[in-house]
Amino acid sequence: MTLPALADDDRDAARGKAILARQARSAVRASLKAGTLTLSQVLDRSDTIVGRMPVRQLLTALPGIGQVRAARSMRALGIPEGRRVQGLGPAQRAKLMREFPDIS
Repeated sequence: MTLPALADDDRDAARGKAILARQARSAVRASLKAGTLTLSQVLDRSDTIVGRMPVRQLLTALPGIGQVRAARSMRALGIPEGRRVQGLGPAQRAKLMREFPDIS
């Protein structure tokens, strides 16, 4: 499949949109790390910013969770490595919430 040829203006607009999306996902991860957002709050969001974030990236943004624990937990919960948040089913979301309860 070949990509469509884009005009310079279209390419610049797409690039700007991608930059904004990456910045928004970075802000969500920083808020998780700082504790101002909880995992349940992030999972309850229905926007594309959170939806397009890989689950592993979301888990490693939690305080005290590293790459290894995130990978082990995803494997134990039956969540494929490349799964994005929008692709999680209700049972997988519930399992994540049991594995990583919100800290009050």
